[in-house]
Amino acid sequence: MNDVSLTDLHGGRTTVSAEAVEALAKRLRGRVLNGRDPEYDEVRAIWNAMIDRRPGLIVRCAGASDVIHAVRFAAENQLLLAVRGGGHNIAGNAVCEGGLMIDLSPMKSVHVDPTTKRAWVEPGATLADVDKETQAFGLALPVGINSTTGIAGLTLGGGFGWTTRKFGLTVDNLLSADMVTANGELVRAGPAEHRDLFWALRGGGGNFGIVTAFEFALQDLGPEVLSGLVVHPFGDAGNVLRQYRQALKAAPDELTCWVVLRLAPPLPFIPAEWHGKEVLVLAMCYCGDLVAGEEATAALRAIGQPIADVVSPHSFVAWQQAFDPLLAPGARNYWKSHDFLELSDAAIGVLLDAIRQLPGPECEIFIGHVGGAAGRIAAEETAFPQRNSHFVMNVHARWREPAMDQACIDWARQIFEAAKPHAAGTAYINFMPEDEVDRVAAAYGGNYARLAEVKRRYDPQNLFRMNQNVRPVEIRGAA
Repeated sequence: MNDVSLTDLHGGRTTVSAEAVEALAKRLRGRVLNGRDPEYDEVRAIWNAMIDRRPGLIVRCAGASDVIHAVRFAAENQLLLAVRGGGHNIAGNAVCEGGLMIDLSPMKSVHVDPTTKRAWVEPGATLADVDKETQAFGLALPVGINSTTGIAGLTLGGGFGWTTRKFGLTVDNLLSADMVTANGELVRAGPAEHRDLFWALRGGGGNFGIVTAFEFALQDLGPEVLSGLVVHPFGDAGNVLRQYRQALKAAPDELTCWVVLRLAPPLPFIPAEWHGKEVLVLAMCYCGDLVAGEEATAALRAIGQPIADVVSPHSFVAWQQAFDPLLAPGARNYWKSHDFLELSDAAIGVLLDAIRQLPGPECEIFIGHVGGAAGRIAAEETAFPQRNSHFVMNVHARWREPAMDQACIDWARQIFEAAKPHAAGTAYINFMPEDEVDRVAAAYGGNYARLAEVKRRYDPQNLFRMNQNVRPVEIRGAA
């Protein structure tokens, strides 16, 4: 192997000797890859096909010791560093150009203790890995809605989905985490040790180090839930949204209902004459007794004159994977997101105008409703700040051809600007694209200053900067 020219922390170039790279490789259980290795392109590819970066080196980690060695190598050589878990992040921060990529995807272990209802999960596991292992014991961890998402990035950003209103955010079920900090030290963060770091991990993103193991509390759920879709013609969307808003006021914690606005995909339960036409979809899940679920979903299912209603008992694992075909890797994606404290008539008007101007058949807007158990935790208790019962709008531009880039990105940005006067000002960092660095402080609101102080203590050089970055506060009096 020859000496390697790599991108440094400041965007310049630095040369690392072949001997240093070989010494690193010998310390690993995993492997060091470069651009000549056959699996290099596969490993650097991530969910969002818009991201096409070429790391100078990739360390494929087999365990915590590999992570320690890789972090120390990056710090000693002041290398630009990216960390890949599931590789699903919209901003593409899992991959850097020319620097060092730490790949955690081989670390997929999920260990469940059904007696204590706890799980220990490695950072390369996906939501599907977690769901399948926990559901074998009739247990669940509240996670997101796309099973190919990585557990690490989801958790560190907060994590919400179908069971959040009943069981809280993913971070609300985090009991402890083993983490490699910027100095290459393995620490355990939890309620009794490194408490400030534990606070920051619960929503503060990948700013503070690399988690090598998560300890989660699990909840009783399954094996079946009442779930499914109710599809409405777009012409009725305004009326449906207003009745949806009203119905949610009486919704129990067990019931979650989200809205999807898009062109109808060619699903077998949607009549063929509706394929490719604008529709509104109510996607609901009741995580409790199936009979009680029928009663709880009745008001939502009675709205309007739906095209199709396929709400019924489903395997929870299957429901968690229901949207995977519409979110498969390989497409180009760009997102813009807002939090709304209420789904006002004005906000509804913005949504309806946007769907009339869809730039492509895979573009959509979804509205997630968050609250319940997640809303009964104080905003300052974890780094995740938005604890009011609220709606999360995600404008999901998705397309295949690079020639469509500008039209799809412009569509998402225009909706974002039109909706801004009606939004709360906070944002979910896992939905923020790479061009939203100016929104990070506002996204965390009153928690940002404390996050910046924790960052200074654990990563003063900002080694972990490939994320929605919280910059370390400067030490007063320092040169």
